[in-house]
Amino acid sequence: MSFIGRPKLLGETRRAKILEWLQEEGSARVRTLAEAFEVSEVTVRQDLERLEAEGHIEREHGGAFLKSVPQQVRSMALQHQENLQAKQRIGRVAAGLVGNGQTLILDSGSTTTEVAANLLGYRDMTVITNALNIALMLGAESGFEVHMTGGHFKAPTLSLSGERSADYFKGLFAQTLFLATAAVDVEAGLTFPALSDISVKRAMIAAAETVILVADSSKIGVRSFSSLGGLDLVNTLVTDEGIRDEHRAAITAAGVKVIIA
Repeated sequence: MSFIGRPKLLGETRRAKILEWLQEEGSARVRTLAEAFEVSEVTVRQDLERLEAEGHIEREHGGAFLKSVPQQVRSMALQHQENLQAKQRIGRVAAGLVGNGQTLILDSGSTTTEVAANLLGYRDMTVITNALNIALMLGAESGFEVHMTGGHFKAPTLSLSGERSADYFKGLFAQTLFLATAAVDVEAGLTFPALSDISVKRAMIAAAETVILVADSSKIGVRSFSSLGGLDLVNTLVTDEGIRDEHRAAITAAGVKVIIA
């Protein structure tokens, strides 16, 4: 596993990354965070105390959890809802890249949820997903056969993750994967705030003939904590008009088709 952000992060930056981790995973153990960020457990506890004082999290014995999780899960809301209009445009354009009668893999996330919403009305579709909200959205549609992975529940993304989720994709084949990411950088590739989804995303990519990355422009040219791999994993990027010219040129030069929604 490779990480983004070495050498060791300074306190304020490390706390921001820890908060991003919790916003992705919902909760974390002190020991896990200490190992991931290569600091002592005492340092992590101090970081969590600061984040709790700022109102972001609640500490519990041996770890912490995101304060907004219980209400968020009860309302079936996703944690990341920023740039929603751009994500809606991306969802419409991305859904238009596939047709009836296909087998699709839909990753969890707010942008892939917009892709799913724009698939309504398609026919003879098979969808494999680790996202509970997407399964509920498409599972009641007569034109869809929906399959869900196993794994452990991640509240912020309303998804199932971990090795059991990854194992579900062994031996499966799909024409298209709609993949989500936290950050896209030409040098760092696709990066994420935490670790549990890395194996799942790799398994999804291995099961798909074509990989379409859906990411709004705020995620492009930045780096998160852990690396999935380079841009060679992706065939197409669907993003919005906010992408900078130099980023678009570099991603295109890396062999990825860029579509602006």
